[in-house]
Amino acid sequence: MNHSNSPRALLGVALLAVCTSPRAEDETLTVVGKRSQHEEVATATRTATPAKLVPQSIETVKASELTAFGQPTLSEALTGIPGVNASGDTRFDGVTIRGFSASNDFYLDGLRDDMQYTRDLGNIERVEVLKGPAAVLYGRGSTGGIVNRVSKVPQKGQASSVSAQVGSFDSRRFAADLNGEAGERVQVRLNLAQEDKESFRDDVTSKRTLLAPSVNWEITDTLNWLVQYERNEHDRTPDRGIPGVDGRPADVPIESVYSDTRRDFIDDVAQSTRSRFTWDINDQWQLRQQLGYTTLDSQFDNTYVTSVKGDKVTRARWQQDLKASSLTSNTEAEGQLQTGPIAHRLLVGLEQGWQDRTPKLYQNANPIPAGNLYEPGSLPTYDGAMKLSSDAHHRVRGVGLYVQDQLSLGDWHLLAGLRRDDFTVTSRRNDLDKEETLSVTSLSPRLGLVWNPIEEHAFYTSYSKTFTPVGGELIGITPGDKNNNLDPQHTRLYEGGVKSDWLNGRLATTFSLYRLEMYNKRSKDPLDPTRVILTGLQRTDGIELSARAQLTDEIYLRGGVAIQDAEQVKADADLQGKRPMNVSRQNGQLFAGYQSGKQGWFGETGVTAVGDRFADNANTTTLPGYARFDARAGYRWPQWEAQLSVENLTDHDYFVSATSAAQIMPGTPRQLHLTAAYRF
Repeated sequence: MNHSNSPRALLGVALLAVCTSPRAEDETLTVVGKRSQHEEVATATRTATPAKLVPQSIETVKASELTAFGQPTLSEALTGIPGVNASGDTRFDGVTIRGFSASNDFYLDGLRDDMQYTRDLGNIERVEVLKGPAAVLYGRGSTGGIVNRVSKVPQKGQASSVSAQVGSFDSRRFAADLNGEAGERVQVRLNLAQEDKESFRDDVTSKRTLLAPSVNWEITDTLNWLVQYERNEHDRTPDRGIPGVDGRPADVPIESVYSDTRRDFIDDVAQSTRSRFTWDINDQWQLRQQLGYTTLDSQFDNTYVTSVKGDKVTRARWQQDLKASSLTSNTEAEGQLQTGPIAHRLLVGLEQGWQDRTPKLYQNANPIPAGNLYEPGSLPTYDGAMKLSSDAHHRVRGVGLYVQDQLSLGDWHLLAGLRRDDFTVTSRRNDLDKEETLSVTSLSPRLGLVWNPIEEHAFYTSYSKTFTPVGGELIGITPGDKNNNLDPQHTRLYEGGVKSDWLNGRLATTFSLYRLEMYNKRSKDPLDPTRVILTGLQRTDGIELSARAQLTDEIYLRGGVAIQDAEQVKADADLQGKRPMNVSRQNGQLFAGYQSGKQGWFGETGVTAVGDRFADNANTTTLPGYARFDARAGYRWPQWEAQLSVENLTDHDYFVSATSAAQIMPGTPRQLHLTAAYRF
């Protein structure tokens, strides 16, 4: 499908663009009195709260760190975060958090962004990963946690930059981050990017264009209006990796592709428009109104492996024409008040959401002949008839009312919240002339306590709960299915830990222990396999440690490690006692960096390690664990910057993720990127 070329024209007018913009000077935010490497976060509480006083684990990573060694998918970029594993491929972003899928738990500036596409980080300032249920503030889902991208916004005095990056596999990315002021009270910002690259995978290509303007208007001293737009166009070859054989990835070259690259394609256009009003009523109270509208126009044609028998692979061909939209309105009042010796930070909010998804699917009308596993280039092409598989229209309407109170009394800080959600899903199958509507209501609580007896250490414990209704994940139901009226699945989190400052604020650590369990998971009735009952139990017990340090004025460290025991405790007979797919028992990363002030040499090196995982829930196929070493070095002048980065320094063979036992994604071999940037 052909799309408008206007974004590419704009890129040409705006000079070159960036893959990696100049690394901004890191700021250390004050928590209580002294310097600290614990930053202030908004995702966990929707209020400006020091991470140290949040009774839940949250990771904040700058986008510049995620893209320091190239332009990975969001799934791959997050794999080093303790407790996070990749689960996507070239079709869409996907991660698991603490043993549970979070592929529908992506957010942009606090607004739900759960459509299936790949997200560009060119307009993102940082990514915040909140671990554990977050239903009190974000509604349904968030079983293992949420991933919230915080976008770049216009600021007074913000420098502009243009940069270009070239690298292995004919990778080219150009980008610009342009900032200006239209008067005393109006700031503007424009982020642009154009990326073209091939792959180590045979005949797999990708072209991406990003356009993201934004305007901030300080209407008065107390009233502010921020308007943002983002257009992400991504045309690419769908690639689901290589099949598994005898419990391991097939012994074939990592370049082997089992798609029909002669014609397979995915063309996505994702657009997001967001408005945010803030009104400072007085020194204690603020009113906020956030409105977001997101659309996705996606077409694909994809031939992929469905099964392997001996040295023969069987494939299927699917076509999809998908249009999806999401409108979200969130109105919040935040204020501070005092009841005797107790200080309160109160948050009351009303969230309304409308989502539509209209997928039209076609599949091959006749079987595709099997082909030789070890000769993917000779696999038979299917040019026969395609038949309609489904023509559906899914609609979701949601209303959430929530209240949260952060109470402080001396060294004690209590967080309490409660949310009521009304969720309605309507699905119509146009091809079957069937329609059905389901509605559910759910309450989601959250309770956390922080004890900060000395300035350097804050001990915390928390409990939270979320719900996942039928039709609330990849939105939609099958009209007439006898299992549609099931109650929502529920997940609860018990967590405790300590957030500390060491070395006079130069080192910050977060240590947490948790139990996360879905205690009424859907499973088959052993007496009637066609009937689903809510008797399953999936549990993850884990320990996590993360750290960030500025050891000297020049040397810094960042990293963390997680050990998690994820298990389907009660499940179908073939899943009982098995580990969920794409979940490692251990993962983490450790990076050390050097930066000699605003000018001069800088560099960073480190390792990302992931333990073995399974490609399927039945645990028939294992993905071996791996350790990947990366390094980069560069030099910064007053306005110029140059950097050479190497990902997978040792050229180690590894596998990133899987979407089934027949679809396993290899990791990228050694690749180099050279980046030049100019700031003005």
